[in-house]
Order: sequence, then structure tokens, then C-alpha cells
Amino acid sequence: MSYAEVNGINLYYETHGTGRPLVLLHGGLGSGEMFGASLAAFAERHQVILPDLQGHGRTADIDRPLDFAVMADDVAALIDHLGLEKPDVVGFSLGGGIGLHLAIRHPEKVGRLVSASAGIRRDATYQEILDQQGQVTGAAAEFMKETPMYELYQRVAPRPEDFPRLLDKIGAAMQHDFDLTEEVRGLRVPTLIMGADADMVPPSHFVEIFALLDGGQRDGGWTGDGRPKGGHALAILPGTTHYDIIDSPLFATTALAFLET
Repeated sequence: MSYAEVNGINLYYETHGTGRPLVLLHGGLGSGEMFGASLAAFAERHQVILPDLQGHGRTADIDRPLDFAVMADDVAALIDHLGLEKPDVVGFSLGGGIGLHLAIRHPEKVGRLVSASAGIRRDATYQEILDQQGQVTGAAAEFMKETPMYELYQRVAPRPEDFPRLLDKIGAAMQHDFDLTEEVRGLRVPTLIMGADADMVPPSHFVEIFALLDGGQRDGGWTGDGRPKGGHALAILPGTTHYDIIDSPLFATTALAFLET
């Protein structure tokens, strides 16, 4: 358990296991503890670096918005701070989006990327989810006191009283319109696009992202010569949702199979 002063933030991180470095990026309102169900599988074959992102877990918030691109810069700075040579990255939800920004902005710092349950256009998200996200503000803190997210924050955050502030910031971030279509089209880091079969976006959106990466354009061929240029891949995990995909045994198994290809 350590802290790194990087990119203007005191970033908490843990290190587990040995082997090729692998950075795990958690989802919104969570922390590195979200990977509890799969951490052992990752750490058995990799040196896992498990940061808590800005304002989450044991990393205190600072005076700036929650911006995916800036948070990706935090991770890039942590990679430099630790002297890691092109570690692989696995990100879930918020972390999956930050992983994409990391690969877009700092491709030279990433080996392979798994981006799980992360859309690349806000309007790809189901409308009922967008409506729910519009209700995420600090005023909702009182109603979240029985949730695992609140319990985690109260247990580990340096300033537990900042929970309403985190809700305000993440709510504002979710209202921000975005479209990474062109940036993803030029992605140079081999990337696995992973999603649940009942995610916050339809499975067709993950197929859309895969198509931007030259996937699904032709038969792969007996020798794989027709697979996407750049080593990209797609996985839709059966029987999962946005809320439990990270706990599925298939999550680590699928990610590791891609990372070790």
C-alpha cells in the first residue's frame, strides 16, 4: 500500500503478485477493491498495480473536475513514477473509459488494453440509465447510505465527509456529452473490447467499437490472417450485467487469454 505524488494528485495504489506489470482501473464510486473476485487470478500471473482514482477509495479528491482524459494522465504519470515498461491495462466502466483515453493519449506507455463495459458515445447508453445518471448529485448522498458504494467510501476514504462532493462531480461528468469515434478508429494499442450481454449499452455498441478497430469486416481465415489489423478483439460475456461482469469468473479468464495471446 503506497501513495505516489503524480500529476498534482496523491494517488493511492497497491501492488500484488509478480510477473509482467498489469494496471487494473476500477469503476465509478468504487476503488481497487472492486476487483476482489478476480484479483487473485490476475496476481497469480502478473504484477498487479491497483490504483484508486481521483476522489475514489483511499485517494483524496483535489480541486479539479472528474475528467477522463486528465485521470488517464494520472495513470500515465503513475506508470512513469513506478518505472513500468508498457504495462498492460484492464479497466472496468469508468476505468474502461480511462483506459481508452490512456491508450489514445499515451499509446507508448501501454502494452495491451482491456476496456470492459465502457461506451464511446454518451448517446449509446440506454435512455433510462441516462435519466438515472441525471439524478446523481450530492443531494442523493442521504439515500445511498445503505449502498455498498457508501459503505466502502466511509470505510477507506481519507475524508469520508466528501461523499456528496464525489457524487456531485461524477454526476457532472456523466452529463458531459462525448464521442470518441474518431479517436478509437486510430487506436494503435491492441485492445479487447469487453461487455456484458445485458450492459448499460446494447451489445451492438460494443460491436460498433470493434468495427472501428477493423473487426467484423471479413472472415478471419484458417490462419487468422483476416483478423483485425492491430490485434484487437471483442468479447461479450454471457449471463452478465454492468453490475456483476467484474465478478464473473469469465472476466479474468477472458482478459488474461487476450493479454497473454
